[in-house]
Amino acid sequence: MTTEPFQLTELPVLSRSAVTRDELIRKDEGALDALWQAGLVVLVDDLGRTPVTEDATALLPRRARELSATRPTEARLLGQDGDTAYWSVPADEPMREGAVAPPNAWGLWTGAVSEAGEHWHDLRAVGALLDDASAGLFTTAAGLANWHARARFCANCGSPVRAVAAGWATHCTGCGREEYPRTDPAVICLVHDGRGVNGESVLLARQPVWPEGRFSVLAGFVETGESLEACVEREVAEEVGVRVADVRYLGSQPWPFPRSIMIGFTATADPTAPLVPADGEIEQARWFSRETVRATLAAGGALDGLFLPGTTSIASRMLTGWAAAG
Repeated sequence: MTTEPFQLTELPVLSRSAVTRDELIRKDEGALDALWQAGLVVLVDDLGRTPVTEDATALLPRRARELSATRPTEARLLGQDGDTAYWSVPADEPMREGAVAPPNAWGLWTGAVSEAGEHWHDLRAVGALLDDASAGLFTTAAGLANWHARARFCANCGSPVRAVAAGWATHCTGCGREEYPRTDPAVICLVHDGRGVNGESVLLARQPVWPEGRFSVLAGFVETGESLEACVEREVAEEVGVRVADVRYLGSQPWPFPRSIMIGFTATADPTAPLVPADGEIEQARWFSRETVRATLAAGGALDGLFLPGTTSIASRMLTGWAAAG
């Protein structure tokens, strides 16, 4: 049995990236125009989907110059890899809905097929299948797309805004105010029973809107004026009615649905304390043994009516790290 506290065994899949971000170049119009000419473009439709290879291990970007001879106003610079700049642009292409995701994708979402025969999929469905560069590009592209879709008007005066800084800011056409992409912090916590170093059982819960049998670790948004650790304590108490101790940081992952970052923690709680699921928010909460979690993970995340989080989520990495300890 290990004597070390468990950690994440792998980097969360949406935290991977292989391009360089350069904030200074985003306001250099001449450099941006040159980067467009030699760039590749990640298309993102209004449902957050992009074309991917048949096995969904890589994106299928377009050559920028084939889309437009000059840089469009809606082009967003994702980063650079050597001499290649990657951009994202909103897409509106005719689609045939209902394309089945590739094997090992997170199967809660279906994709679409374009008239050219390309398969378009959501980041949640295929994020874990993508290579590092593709995962990082798609995560950033989805996050920027979601922000722009929700930030079309100035929060100060209500006037329309226009994108500036290669899509990384907006400028109000009324009062001149600049706004930058928002990220809403949320904590996500694996609570175990505290027996030994890493416990023997884990507390999982399910929301009413989830498919029957799907359970995950507990999560919630950080409130104004609240520390991350205090948020862990409050959210667990609110959602399942138990007090936690020994709060410890594990890692983080962007979650651009629409604009969050999931900040992972672990904590301990008394497994004999009564569980009181929050009405309307938590349908069921249960303690599961390490053996049950290990067997379910080994079976691909679903076994005997228990469905664990898909591998795109940091929750999957947290459970995998905990199950491997002990």
